[in-house]
Amino acid sequence: MILAWILFSVYLIGTAYLGWLGHQKTDGFSSFAIGKGDLSPLQVGVTLAAATASAATFIINPGFVYVDGLAAFMHLGISVYLGFVTMLVILSFRFRKMGEEMKALTIPDWIGKRYKSSSFSLYFAFINLLSFAFIVLLVGGISIVMQNLLGVSNMVALLITLVFVTGYVLFGGTYAHVFTNMFQGFLMIFITLIVLWSGIQLMLQSDGFWTELYASDPNLLKWVNPDSKLFNDYFSTYIAGFCIGGALVCQPHILTKALYVKTDRAVRNYILVFSVVFFLFILLLLAGFWAHSIVPVEQLTDTETGLFRQDLVMTMYLKNAFPEWLFTIVSVVLLAAAMSTLDGLLVGISTITANDLVLNLIEKYGKSTLSENAKMQLAFKASHIVLVVIAVLVFFVTLNPPKLLGIFGQVGVYGLVLAAVPPLLAGVLFRNVSIQLVWGMSAWALVVHFGLYMWGTTLFPDSTLAFGNPGVTAAIALICSVVPTLGICFLKR
Repeated sequence: MILAWILFSVYLIGTAYLGWLGHQKTDGFSSFAIGKGDLSPLQVGVTLAAATASAATFIINPGFVYVDGLAAFMHLGISVYLGFVTMLVILSFRFRKMGEEMKALTIPDWIGKRYKSSSFSLYFAFINLLSFAFIVLLVGGISIVMQNLLGVSNMVALLITLVFVTGYVLFGGTYAHVFTNMFQGFLMIFITLIVLWSGIQLMLQSDGFWTELYASDPNLLKWVNPDSKLFNDYFSTYIAGFCIGGALVCQPHILTKALYVKTDRAVRNYILVFSVVFFLFILLLLAGFWAHSIVPVEQLTDTETGLFRQDLVMTMYLKNAFPEWLFTIVSVVLLAAAMSTLDGLLVGISTITANDLVLNLIEKYGKSTLSENAKMQLAFKASHIVLVVIAVLVFFVTLNPPKLLGIFGQVGVYGLVLAAVPPLLAGVLFRNVSIQLVWGMSAWALVVHFGLYMWGTTLFPDSTLAFGNPGVTAAIALICSVVPTLGICFLKR
């Protein structure tokens, strides 16, 4: 416990210093939101990989692999990865070029300027608030690790997390996000290699690791798990994974990375860096298989409720696989992994709320017209207030966290990205696009996603689709909205 506190304190001090360096480079709202375009492809690529991997990859998702086996790994790992990289390549180059010309600071800002509609931008500013659910997922995941690592209560873990991360983002904005994520990203790469080596050793030392796993439950090694509530058919496992991987690129803290650099060459290079590093992180989901060999089931049972806790799988695997000192080091890096995404989300939600919600509302209903300089100053102040408000709200929600944090976070963030895909794809690929078309399809995607998630089994009782998997409902919504949008735009070229 003493070693844990020492290492965690060193991490806090190092990250705080990087946050201070970010503060020195932040001189206004624009640099707070996207920097000054002076970041290298290596910085952006590693930052993007660290921000994308997050607590879900490092802490939450191995639990789904533990429960549902190969099908979960293929869905959450390989299918999502392929979809993500594909969409990143399709969108990033034109998004950067057009964003630079329009001087866009956020995705709603880009969409509003692309379609010449402040109302459309305002609509997306409200939709962006759905990222709150993903922030809850991250903070909940951090708390799980911190409680086991530092021996603190959930409340103390939440206070440490929210005060610290909100604090350095508050002062350093995007530069603090990038500098700290570079630090966190390289720590994550180092620890990922250690964890993967532990799993390789475990399999080599076993006479028949996969044979034993198959004997315990044959469905764990099937490409589709017929007993799974989430990955029980090919559509749910593969097509849905690929589709949602592509949609996730449209998260506010992901696609806007293209605005951090100034050339297409830099975009290409940071995508290459990201693709290699993120694939390495994806392999960590294999720990869900390895946990079957060394983690007793009783360690995955909540001592208070007696219920099975799949979100404890990764933590307990590490605890059993490593000596205490190494487990401590790895756990500190897991906290870094979660915080690396949390700070990006906080930058995104605060800048979007300030720039696209507060300023748009003032322009629509304000009695006087503000100068451009006054707008930026007001947005800068508003972004700081939003950060504090979000932190307080997250604290109260995660005091009693929802069951299956991974599902809770996915439902919200999938809704956010689904709404953004039609206008972003159409806006990048076609010149003349009807705002009525993309706005209607954006709203339609939300209706399909949330409608099927909540009432899919009631509406379609004979369907074999796993409507309890948000990736499935999101994929259906994506197909129902994107295919008509692109088809109509193509015919009207």
